[in-house]
Amino acid sequence: MANQQATGIKRLINAFRYSIKGFKAAWQNEEAFRQECVAALVMLPAAIWLGQTVEQQALLILSFLLIPLTELMNSAVEAIVDRVGTEHHELSGRAKDVASAAVMLSMMMVCVVWGLIIADQFFH
Repeated sequence: MANQQATGIKRLINAFRYSIKGFKAAWQNEEAFRQECVAALVMLPAAIWLGQTVEQQALLILSFLLIPLTELMNSAVEAIVDRVGTEHHELSGRAKDVASAAVMLSMMMVCVVWGLIIADQFFH
């Protein structure tokens, strides 16, 4: 648990360490997160190549990064729900489903952004 007494640079260092710990946990425990990280190895260079302007490149990159971001939040919700209890409960299922829907929505956003920029690039 975070040191609530830390302030200034010490708080920032602690926050950075906890974030790295979170990335490691997601990498070790979440296959979807690993897949998205591997996809980033292709998608991020593709964004640089595909974007005609810095603005388009930023849209392509940032829209793609929404996917692992929402996957991290989804994983956090799942971990909390599972920590509370493994028995089926309507609210637990709803929380997991809503978090999963957020991941799907982020993927849909990527499809729209990338689709529009690709259409502009190749069919305009």
